[in-house]
Amino acid sequence: MSKRFVSTLLAALLTAQVGTAGHIAVASAEDAVAVAPSNGLSPAACAVTPMPRTKEYTWMSVAKWNEIHAAQQARAKQGGVDLMFVGDSITQGWPQDLFEQEFGRFHAVNFGVGGDHTGNVLYRLDDPAMAALKPRAIVLLIGVNNFFHCADDTEQTFAGIRKVVETLRREYPDARILLNGVLPYGEPQEEAKRVQVRALNRMVATLAEGRHVVYRDYGPRLLQADGTISHDIMADNLHPTPKGYRIWADAMLPDIETLMK
Repeated sequence: MSKRFVSTLLAALLTAQVGTAGHIAVASAEDAVAVAPSNGLSPAACAVTPMPRTKEYTWMSVAKWNEIHAAQQARAKQGGVDLMFVGDSITQGWPQDLFEQEFGRFHAVNFGVGGDHTGNVLYRLDDPAMAALKPRAIVLLIGVNNFFHCADDTEQTFAGIRKVVETLRREYPDARILLNGVLPYGEPQEEAKRVQVRALNRMVATLAEGRHVVYRDYGPRLLQADGTISHDIMADNLHPTPKGYRIWADAMLPDIETLMK
C-alpha cells in the first residue's frame, strides 16, 4: 500500500469527521480570506496531511492544478536537477528569463505551484519521480497559504513547514536546504500580519542546523525603510514584481553558490 494512498485515505477520514468545507496563480482578495480550511480538514491536519488541491479557485481550477502537477512529475522523470525550487505561487512566479539568468547554470528547476500550502507540497513530494531526483540544493519557501487556505495559526503553520523540511531531508539526504523565512505581506496598516510572519519566522529559524538546513529571512530586503511594501516591489502586497524578484535573486545567489559547492 503506497504512502500516498494511506495519506489520502487518512485525509478522507479526517474530512468525514470534521465536515466538508507554467502559470502564476494570484488569489483575489476574497479568496485570500479563509475562515475554515479549504479542503475540510481541521487546521492542524491541513498543515501536515499530504493532500492534492480539492477546491476550485477563480485563479486556478483543480484541473489546472493537476495539469501543473503532472507537468512537474514529467520534468522530474527527466532527472538532471541539481537545484530544486519548492513552494507556492511566489516560487512559481519567478520570471523565466531571470530564473534562467541567475540559476540556470545550476541546472535549476522550479517546482512551485500557486496557492499551495504545506499539505499540498507534501502531496507533490510523495511521488516516485520526485523521490528519484538527486538535487545538490533545495530552495524552499512555503507557509503563507496556510494562513489563507488552512486557517492555520503560527504554530500549525510551523508544524507544516517542519514536516516539509523533514520530508525533504528524508528524500534528499545529500541535499542542502536553503529554508526561506515567509515573506512579509499585507497592507501597511495590517500590522497583525507582519507580527504573525515575524512570529512564524522565529519558529522556522529553529529548523536550521547550519549544515543540511540553512535559514535565511530575505523579507526585510523587500520592505521600505519605514516597513511598508512598495507596489513596485510587491504590487499586491504579496507577490513580488520583476523588481522584487531581482532583489530576492541578488540576496539569495551568494547563499545558493555556497550551498552548491
